[in-house]
Amino acid sequence: MVVTTAHIAPLVALIAGILILIAPRLLNYVVAIYLIVVGVLGLNALYHFW
Repeated sequence: MVVTTAHIAPLVALIAGILILIAPRLLNYVVAIYLIVVGVLGLNALYHFW
């Protein structure tokens, strides 16, 4: 099975949602980490860093 960003994004969103329900104070960190990861993956798709 090939794992792509299309597979990872829903899993990350699900895990983030569960974490936010458990500990709402994590919202800022979860959103920040998600945005950083999506940004890096998006830039990697354009510029092929690795």
